[in-house]
Amino acid sequence: MDATVAVGAVRDVGPQTVALELESPDGFDAEPGQFIKLAATVEGEEYARFYTLSSPGVDDTFEVTVGVDPEEAGPFSQFLLDLEVGDELDISGPFGQSYYEGESRVVVLAGGPGVGPAVGIAEAAVDDGNEAAIVYQTDAPAHGNRLDALREAGASVVVVDGAIDEEVAAAVTGADDEQVFVYGFAAFVEDATAALDVAGIDPDDAKVENFG
Repeated sequence: MDATVAVGAVRDVGPQTVALELESPDGFDAEPGQFIKLAATVEGEEYARFYTLSSPGVDDTFEVTVGVDPEEAGPFSQFLLDLEVGDELDISGPFGQSYYEGESRVVVLAGGPGVGPAVGIAEAAVDDGNEAAIVYQTDAPAHGNRLDALREAGASVVVVDGAIDEEVAAAVTGADDEQVFVYGFAAFVEDATAALDVAGIDPDDAKVENFG
């Protein structure tokens, strides 16, 4: 689907990180963990980037989480950070096969911006009465309120700044219908899949989204 959508809300959710709530166009259907393309013209130049959904649903609105490294931020990243309610963006999608499909237990390994799909998937699973666990590697956590709410709802949430092998081994059970998800940049994906291997879980069975 290609559409132009309005910004419904902009929320600060962490250091140099905002959650953009966008109005769902008619007929838009996406699952937690899928991603969309956002596009806009900034200072006469056309830009487009992919962002994974961070909301558990898309009924009236949906959310993406945008994190920006101040030392690497380009014009489009800054444009997204500066958006206000009522501004418009072009979207395409959804894309991706690494999404929640109602599994009875989800384990989401998230590095940096992978926290967006992590909270969306975990919230969807909890809402369905299923089990959820998150292992989140970062030195600057985002979505703290939602992570706390997930803990209160019975999900396992671990935030770690460093190696994740022990946390991954504790989170995975190998139970039937347990699904592992991995979201993050290439270095994190490599570490996460290695940790799964050490824990006795076949990394090929994980749903992986490599942010590059």
